[in-house]
Amino acid sequence: MKAAEKVIISTAVTGSVNVPSQSDHLPLSADQVVASALEAVAAGSAIIHLHARHPDGRPAWEAEVYEQIVPRILEQTDAVINITTGGSSAMSMQERLAGALRFAPELASLNMGSMNFVYSGIADKVTEWKHEWERQYVLNTYSQPFINSFDRIEYTLRELGEKLGTRFEYECYDIGHLYTLAYFADRGLVKPPFLIQGVFGILGGIGADHANLTHMVAIADKLFGDEYAFSAFAAGRAQLQFGTHSAWLGGHVRVGLEDSLWIGKGELATSNAQQVRKIRAVVEDLGRPIATPDDARRMLALKGADLVTL
Repeated sequence: MKAAEKVIISTAVTGSVNVPSQSDHLPLSADQVVASALEAVAAGSAIIHLHARHPDGRPAWEAEVYEQIVPRILEQTDAVINITTGGSSAMSMQERLAGALRFAPELASLNMGSMNFVYSGIADKVTEWKHEWERQYVLNTYSQPFINSFDRIEYTLRELGEKLGTRFEYECYDIGHLYTLAYFADRGLVKPPFLIQGVFGILGGIGADHANLTHMVAIADKLFGDEYAFSAFAAGRAQLQFGTHSAWLGGHVRVGLEDSLWIGKGELATSNAQQVRKIRAVVEDLGRPIATPDDARRMLALKGADLVTL
């Protein structure tokens, strides 16, 4: 991996894993997601990774919900918008793609393999539920695999990438997912530079062990040489540690309440911007400059905000 000239901070604003009963600070409504995204950009985030939710916190896939979010962020910032194609394991593939197909964003996440994606343990920690849907939603992940088969990956690459010019954040939850990316690169369906997002600490994926991050970078180096950018995060309390490790190796970082509700040991984060400010300070202490949105566009060869379909 060629060390990046500047560090791109991505913020995953709300996600679909954590539920409202875990934290009062998790953005749920469109207004809350927009406000939180704007704060994160002001704090130094170049990329905003978006999921959508209904007002009660249930994950939403409908384009109409994204229409309450995406234009408002782009009207007020120059941030790169990255829309999920992962959604949740309870959604169909067409539902998962609805938001991204509506807007043809500069970036979209793409999960690089089927897996057990388990967060049923949330039910063991929450003592009082705010909404009826939450408990069964998290428990279902114990028996509900997250399907990202090769045909689904190829469909996404063709529909979003080839037809609409969207590039991808390749989410790799295990070493084998790097080889899946290499397979599609060999077929010419994906082009460098590849943005590889190493995801650690999800039950069912690679563990939050720093040796795993080092190994993932080593294998990515063998497969892709200098033709990729690397970013990393760990779910939960190790989020900032793994971001620091990635930045120290020359890579990029991702923070956000999608991935971790915490800012320190036993202390809930009050906002996405709080996490951005903390990792920014760490990165700058390492002597590495922070990328602007336009820096990120150039480094990742993105098509530009003017080609997002508003």
